[in-house]
Amino acid sequence: MKPGERSKLLRNLRQESRRFRLLVVVIGFFLVTLTFIVVTKPEAILFADVGKKPNSDEATSSIVIEERTSVQRLDEIPRVGNPGVDASARDNNEGTEVKGENEDNSPTKIQRNIAIQTKEEERIQLRNTIGPDQFGNNNGNEGSEEKSEDKKEEVKHKVTLPTVSNYTINDSIDTKPDETTSTEVVALQTNEQTEPTLQAKSSTKHLCDFTNFRANVCDMEGEIVIHPNSSSIFFKEPAGSTRDEQWKIRPYPRKGDDFCLSHTSEITVKSTQTPPQCTQYHDVPGIIFSVTGYTGNLFHDFTDVMVPLFTTANQFNGEVKFLISDMMIWWVRKYHRVLEALSNYPVIDFKNDNEVHCFKHVIVGLHAYMEFTIDSKLAPKNYSMVDFNAFMRRAYGLKRDSVTVLGEQPSKKPRLLIISRKRTRTLLNLNEIVEMAKDIGYEVVVNEADVSSRISQMAEVVNSCDVMMGVHGAGLTNCVFLPRNGTLIQIVPWGALDWISRIDFGDPSTQMGLHYMHYSISVEESSLLEEYPRDHEVFRNPVAFHKNGFDFVKKTFMDNQNVRLDVKRFRSVLLEALDHLTP
Repeated sequence: MKPGERSKLLRNLRQESRRFRLLVVVIGFFLVTLTFIVVTKPEAILFADVGKKPNSDEATSSIVIEERTSVQRLDEIPRVGNPGVDASARDNNEGTEVKGENEDNSPTKIQRNIAIQTKEEERIQLRNTIGPDQFGNNNGNEGSEEKSEDKKEEVKHKVTLPTVSNYTINDSIDTKPDETTSTEVVALQTNEQTEPTLQAKSSTKHLCDFTNFRANVCDMEGEIVIHPNSSSIFFKEPAGSTRDEQWKIRPYPRKGDDFCLSHTSEITVKSTQTPPQCTQYHDVPGIIFSVTGYTGNLFHDFTDVMVPLFTTANQFNGEVKFLISDMMIWWVRKYHRVLEALSNYPVIDFKNDNEVHCFKHVIVGLHAYMEFTIDSKLAPKNYSMVDFNAFMRRAYGLKRDSVTVLGEQPSKKPRLLIISRKRTRTLLNLNEIVEMAKDIGYEVVVNEADVSSRISQMAEVVNSCDVMMGVHGAGLTNCVFLPRNGTLIQIVPWGALDWISRIDFGDPSTQMGLHYMHYSISVEESSLLEEYPRDHEVFRNPVAFHKNGFDFVKKTFMDNQNVRLDVKRFRSVLLEALDHLTP
């Protein structure tokens, strides 16, 4: 072969080789894209026919279909919530253990789920997902782009908030059904809290509202029959009504947290024209709720029950009856003063009652919003945390409604309460802190708040003080007893826990009308220096540990860390708290 021909052949081979490599790259990219679409949006493949709407026979039970039909508006249709994430971590230093495992779910039905997410719920979702692994800055962006009618929603996933409770939110959010528009929903799958089974069209509002991201609530007015032995509540439909609804609800406000709700009995709410015969009639409304879940931990007693119960029941001015499912006598006795302040009647043990009760108004579940807070825009009568704070003072007969202004009583020093912890997040130099506080003019009270504390005694101690301080933990929940304009100082352990701390106690205390002060300790104030070298990742990049989940963060930065405050640095914080007491 001639030299010129050989050179030409080599050039041709190189060109063919480049073309082949390019073809391989294009095919590879296509296969990767196709695989991604199949894995993330299977409905795009299964129902790709233009203009074709999948029916319930075509859809599998594992696919959530979200679409807009020509007959119904999505904002008129409720949606079945997805089960939440298992295993919720708790701050066990102040609480009791959760017993048992998840209960068996009811038989599964094939189901078509239709949902849409409102702008307000998007705002909440954004707030809860900011930062690496839900940690970091809490300045969430409010809202996002408006969704067009034909735009498909993304498949929604659950969000785990790494709070002191680590509650898990099912953010499969739907919108409130229209009270006047006819709807028809094909129901298919029974979850822990399922949306209604509607066999026919209804011209009235639905019996239950599953639109809140944290709590499902059934608020019914009419002829309601409660049959505790069967854990069923019947709404009597008038003659000629075609409504046929059935809802499954666990009346504890931890929606999506399957581990928590597995310890709460499921109640069935259904419409019927032939309810059981009543044996006892009531002329006041009834509220059904559970006190299992995470109760026994002071923080959860308030964020899961006390605040939601106040929000739901206070509107009735005592003329309401409580029916408690999963009764815990010790808990009812501990908080009997709160229950008696909200209801003029004895509590009914829902599970062990043999009567068939008839009410004209029944609420199943409690209105709940973010942790330890009340959303005044959504709450009945626009209740706020200021109202709750005042209610708690009244319920326990506390003497002080507001703090004592400096100079108002010259002989009286401002009182500082230090919440002391013994097992974790302990103040190692407590005596030094006490002496420093006394030097700048405080009368100091030290108290350890734990699960065995008598709530009435602790309430009196807290109410007698003007300033309360402590390391992040359930004991800070006692700030509900502080007088108006009091100050809460939260000491935040090392570990990028600022956002969690603000959500749990910073925002709630501010909403109560208290002054809130946030003190994040430095590396030198942490006992972790005794376990890790100064250049360890724990100190250089604590946020990186959050990717391992809240259990890991809790074990590393909460359960195994104590605090030795720099009294010189902390002195300025206590001086600033004194300024809050000046006229």
